[in-house]
Amino acid sequence: MENRTMKEFIGEVFGTFILILLGDGVVANVGLAPRVAGTAYNWNTITIGWAFAVIIAVYVSGGVSGAHLNPAVTLGLAVRRGFPWKKVLPFIVAQMIGAFLGAAAVYFIYRDGLVAAGMPNVWSTGPGSIFGQAWWGSAGSGATGSYTMLTASIAELFGTMVLIWGIAASGDMKNMGLKDNFGPFIVGFTVLAVGLSLGGPSGYSINPARDLGPRIFGALAGTTGLFDGLYWLIPPVLVPAIAGPIGFWLYDMVVAKNLAHKE
Repeated sequence: MENRTMKEFIGEVFGTFILILLGDGVVANVGLAPRVAGTAYNWNTITIGWAFAVIIAVYVSGGVSGAHLNPAVTLGLAVRRGFPWKKVLPFIVAQMIGAFLGAAAVYFIYRDGLVAAGMPNVWSTGPGSIFGQAWWGSAGSGATGSYTMLTASIAELFGTMVLIWGIAASGDMKNMGLKDNFGPFIVGFTVLAVGLSLGGPSGYSINPARDLGPRIFGALAGTTGLFDGLYWLIPPVLVPAIAGPIGFWLYDMVVAKNLAHKE
């Protein structure tokens, strides 16, 4: 691996590590919070925590690797923005490693609570996740468990495309002229919007590495049921990977194509 690619590799590992450290960290904090018992189960807290996780991760690693932190973004940039295909696999591997390590850090920080609670799923989205058992009263009522895999996949498709539209717009100087230093906030607020508005059916993975890396760690740490059936593969992994390039294509067709004609 050439020197520049190695630096970018490290940037993606570190950035994705921060993303999961703070993102899964807020899930564990809310889900396990002994200080305020049931009142701690607040979806708003989760979505805000994840939004700031994205903002900080992008700010930290953006200058090194461009802060993809998401295979859906990397694939979309390769298909529609000329990102070198030879770097796609290294970037995705780096994102998976970073996500795995971020989940490991969350485990060590919250180990006592996780063990006492029977090692619940604070790692990944979908059936069996903490939010599916807590924020809606009884286990699974009104949460992920009551949505079909098809519905969850549709939610991931639209959620990922909205993420991509926010990313594409934040870096498009022909659009609103947004400066680079504010780009991470727009991306973070996009993740917040997706979580608040579209996150219910699937838990809004919108990032294959964000879901699969921690899921692998969680299984190794003793959380059961994480790989039951095919849910783990389709809505949180394959659908966002497909939606990334589609999202960039739609932005180019609907927005960028028209911006070129602005006076």
